[in-house]
Amino acid sequence: MFTPDLEPLAGSIGLSAAVACLPLLTVFVTLGLLRWKAHFAGLAGLVVALAVAVLAYDMPMTLAGLSVTQGFAFGLFPIVWIVICAIWLYELTVTSGRFDDLRRIIDSISDDPRIQAVIIAFGFGGLLEALAGFGAPVAITGVMLLAIGFAPMRAAVVVLLANTAPVAFGAIGIPILTAGNLTGIDYHEIGAYVGHQTPFIALFVPLFIVFLTDGRRGVAQTWPVALAVGVVFAVAQWVSATWISVELTDIIASLAGIATAVVVLRFCKPTGSDAARERILLARDADVDSGNSGTAPITPAPVSTRTAEAAPLTTQRVLLALFPYLLVIAVFSVAKLWAPVTGFLASTDIAVPWPGLDGNILTAAGSPATTTIYKFTWLSTPGTLLLICGVIVAAVYRVSAPDAARLFASTLIKLRFSALTVGAVLALAYVMNQSGQTITIGTWIAGTGAFFAYLSPILGWLGTAVTGSDTSANALFATLQQTAAINAGIDPTLLVAANTSGGVVGKMISPQNLAIAATAVGLVGRESEIFRKVIWWSLGLLLAICLLVGLQSSVLAWMLP
Repeated sequence: MFTPDLEPLAGSIGLSAAVACLPLLTVFVTLGLLRWKAHFAGLAGLVVALAVAVLAYDMPMTLAGLSVTQGFAFGLFPIVWIVICAIWLYELTVTSGRFDDLRRIIDSISDDPRIQAVIIAFGFGGLLEALAGFGAPVAITGVMLLAIGFAPMRAAVVVLLANTAPVAFGAIGIPILTAGNLTGIDYHEIGAYVGHQTPFIALFVPLFIVFLTDGRRGVAQTWPVALAVGVVFAVAQWVSATWISVELTDIIASLAGIATAVVVLRFCKPTGSDAARERILLARDADVDSGNSGTAPITPAPVSTRTAEAAPLTTQRVLLALFPYLLVIAVFSVAKLWAPVTGFLASTDIAVPWPGLDGNILTAAGSPATTTIYKFTWLSTPGTLLLICGVIVAAVYRVSAPDAARLFASTLIKLRFSALTVGAVLALAYVMNQSGQTITIGTWIAGTGAFFAYLSPILGWLGTAVTGSDTSANALFATLQQTAAINAGIDPTLLVAANTSGGVVGKMISPQNLAIAATAVGLVGRESEIFRKVIWWSLGLLLAICLLVGLQSSVLAWMLP
């Protein structure tokens, strides 16, 4: 039996927290400063986490090793499984030639690549986050941007930044539902609070996307459309989370944002579209010429020119081009929203008490830890649902079984280092969680009294950065946030919501998400470069969330539901 000691070093929470931070510092330093490849950075962090668990927290070596195996298994399934199936589904659309039609459909909405980036990464990505989550939006929209002409690095950074505001309500509101289950606070109330925080991020994300694609000139030329999409998405998220449905918030907001782009573009055409496209394609040409473009998991569009297809876009061709994405929306909507199907899928989940670990780790309160039970969601996981969609798409597109199998095998090979990265990072997270390191850090931050309101989003940011999941961040810290709020005389719902909101801006720097983005656009091994480009966006948005939550605990309390 092992019970974590939250103050293992001289009874000092500060010293213990400093040591507990070493695994995270190892990952960030090796990835951001030393520019190691992500799988090496993840493995280095894992080694340090094991050393801290055994030497500082007195966790038995056997239990620490078993925590590694459980975390690694969770990293491979369901996380890597989701990404494999998402990229395979996309590969099928490219092999069949239907993606060319999809690109022309997007062009018919707007031929401006900056607006296309907003529609794909923010609008469609938000819809995928609403339905699937767990890296699927980054994987799919990353290769979509690559195929319409974006350089790999720019595509990766754009999709990581876009995958922020929708995260809180992702996978049909799972992060918020998790927080509600753990704290006993009505999840509708938590969702409403989150809906009064994340819209302030969503409001500006389309403008940030335009800035990343074409700088200040791009913002000056496209701001009416980008701002309109951001405003409508933010308002829809606010209204849905507060009065309609927490589960459907991202679906409503994403569809409203896409519809807004279509409507506004009929009256307000961005200027400089052709020049912007040429600059974006030249940037990709430069990457190809310098050998920095990587090897993408799809056949990219022509580098220098894009010619119109001779065949007209008939209704049948439009429907076939949109079919995979309409199918994904339909399948996930049924799986997540229709109670009989949801119940059936949940009934197929298999709870696996991890051998040698389950029952041997206790919480600080002395009860058996539930984190030692591995849930094998073989049918209900988004990855398997995407696999089913892929099989149907292959049949409809008449991709032969051998060709589809070869594409799947090729995807597996290309994901091998990403799988190692994700497995190592999740193993690190499990060791830190089950040894007590994560809770030590959270307890130390929570000891700041009333000022904790300004710091509480940091816990969500930290938890999501480590695990790659806002749901996991809430599983780690929601109860801690609630307890700290009660002790400090702060509204507990506010801080539980802040944990969720802080997590949305931590996802872009998670090694897990960096590995997924790098794999999607063919930049495996260059995750450190992506990290250095997104870390400042993450920290800047975190600062904004911290300030907002701190003010909502006092002078802006009137804006809470």
